[in-house]
Amino acid sequence: LGACGHENTASDLIVALNAPQYGNGGNCGRNVRITYKGKSVVAKIVDKCPGCKSGDLDLSPAAFDRLANQSVGRIKVDWVFV
Repeated sequence: LGACGHENTASDLIVALNAPQYGNGGNCGRNVRITYKGKSVVAKIVDKCPGCKSGDLDLSPAAFDRLANQSVGRIKVDWVFV
């Protein structure tokens, strides 16, 4: 159960938004388009990432897999609200 109050699975295309941009939860349920090395995925904000810096996202395994192999670890992405 994420901070936005939704039940999720590892196969869902979801993200946790960094705490500064999460704020009071006003971005819950919004979609973001995430781009990395020519690949992109649209995912829904369902949680807050307290340890993330402003501008960071924490992707679900399914969303990450659309962009890179999980063995890569952290990746620098570009993203926008859609």
